Amino acid sequence: MLERKQLKDRTQVTFVLPADSPDGPVSVVGDFNQWDPDAHPLKARGDGTRAATVVLPARGGHSFRYLAAGGHWFDDDQADGHDGTNSRITT
Repeated sequence: MLERKQLKDRTQVTFVLPADSPDGPVSVVGDFNQWDPDAHPLKARGDGTRAATVVLPARGGHSFRYLAAGGHWFDDDQADGHDGTNSRITT
């Protein structure tokens, strides 16, 4: 799930997953963090989910995926689109 908050000239995007699916650590990686799995690990929230927040330029598009334990890559079903390999978000 993607949560968005419009800021003056940027968009705050929070990438949200259930706390237990998939098991183990998960990071959101994309062109906004040079595909670095250490940049945005999802952290537990009090509502039973885990999330990572990224501030992106407004009026742009970005590719991203999730990387879970064991090298398991997966997409976000609620992304704005897909480019064949990656999820896409438009800010």
